[in-house]
Amino acid sequence: MTTDHQDTDTTILDTDVLVVGAGPAGLMLATELRLGGAEVVVVDQRPGPTTESRASTLHARTMEILDSRGLLDELGTPPCEPRGHFGGVPLDLTLPSSHPGQWKVAQTRTEELLQRRAAELGAVLRRRHQLLSLTAEDGVEAEAIGPYGPVRIRARYLVGCDGEDSTVRRLVRAPFPGRDAARELLRADVSGVEVADRRFQRLEHGLAIAATREGVTRVMVHEFGRPVAERGGAEPDFAEVTDVWKRVTGEDISQGTPLWVNAFGDANRQLAHYRHGRVLFAGDAAHRQMPSGGQALNLGVQDAFNLGWKLAAVVRGSAGEDLLDTYHSERHTVGRQVLANIRAQVELLLGGPEVEPARALLTELVALDGVRQHLAGMISGLGIRYDVEGPEIHSDEHPLLGRRLPDAWLEPTEGGARRRTTELLRTGRGLLLSLDGDGAPALRATAAPWSDRVAFVTDRPAAGGPLPAGQTLLVRPDGYVAWAGSGPAGLARALTRWFGTLAADD
Repeated sequence: MTTDHQDTDTTILDTDVLVVGAGPAGLMLATELRLGGAEVVVVDQRPGPTTESRASTLHARTMEILDSRGLLDELGTPPCEPRGHFGGVPLDLTLPSSHPGQWKVAQTRTEELLQRRAAELGAVLRRRHQLLSLTAEDGVEAEAIGPYGPVRIRARYLVGCDGEDSTVRRLVRAPFPGRDAARELLRADVSGVEVADRRFQRLEHGLAIAATREGVTRVMVHEFGRPVAERGGAEPDFAEVTDVWKRVTGEDISQGTPLWVNAFGDANRQLAHYRHGRVLFAGDAAHRQMPSGGQALNLGVQDAFNLGWKLAAVVRGSAGEDLLDTYHSERHTVGRQVLANIRAQVELLLGGPEVEPARALLTELVALDGVRQHLAGMISGLGIRYDVEGPEIHSDEHPLLGRRLPDAWLEPTEGGARRRTTELLRTGRGLLLSLDGDGAPALRATAAPWSDRVAFVTDRPAAGGPLPAGQTLLVRPDGYVAWAGSGPAGLARALTRWFGTLAADD
């Protein structure tokens, strides 16, 4: 367990994992680590969840993730918009999912939800703590300064979830290739103005966006050809926003009251490696991109969901460190794809008249359902397919292999009420789902030594649902199908790959 004691004037904390950063990625990671049985300390410079009006969109895959951990009831029913965009070109995001479309949830609300769950599970959260130094050899030692003095934290692993200007990344000197921002959008939340809603409106001199909710208008504006301003790290003044808005739209919003003002550019960088020995990275600390379509927050939460169960298994000793390498290989690939689609969207959004032919062509292409589904799958996270087999595991090709387990109804074979596949994931354990309904004795016998890590379920799929009868699926704790078959061949190898080798007396 995490221990806390004093050494002269310094507080000493001993734990399994130190998470730096209590944004959505860090808090999601803390909940997954605790669910997997690892002790965790989270440190963050801020006094509480963000109060700024930052990300406000949860995509379908993130909603599915929250549902698989029983976290959606607290959110109620947030507004859902089936239509998104790709580079400002309207795009229907509806795909088969329990939560299709994009859901409007303020980042403040997301952080509050995840912070409460992390605390309920026993994560230790230290706010107003600034990381000063770290060393990582056989373990990790970090120094921080808190409101009551210095703190030394000893952990087996450290995960940097501390944002695009990551202190952890700087201390580790992790290569962060890519490009700096060349263009930017100015953004402000303003009360007391009346302007028409504008959805990615391209005008002669620039791009303008405006939307009003509950008396507050969010405006975003880019002036074609205008370079990134030098502000010395400070946010823009409201006067700068009003000047650019007037030049682009001809409208005067200077009489409004600014509630929040910031700027964001089209910097595009990604860590060469998400793992540096005992230091790992997730969220914006691992990749920096222009916010487009709400992908940044969702990408970070999904990083954490992939890493949490793996790191907990390594800490518990039920899996070897090579499991952590799959975190890099899976999420670096996804991150690279997302950053590439964001670069394309930036050109379509912020390019001048020269991009109009490309925009016209894309508008035609998204009318083709195959194109629409591909782009919607990329933005929503529903299109992810991991390479789960590995060099020693060869399963017959199956449409669900490497993809998320669909939300589906199951009919019980041993009495009880029907239930959803999503409900079976809430313990954070793996799942061996035998869909032939007869108990599959050979499969049960093969999986028995892993019964402390993998639940065996023999329900039948409901008629007309997305699950194939007569098949068996091995599902990881993050909901992705790691093996599929109709018999036990290859199952033991898949269980070993994802759930660890067994002790000699197992």
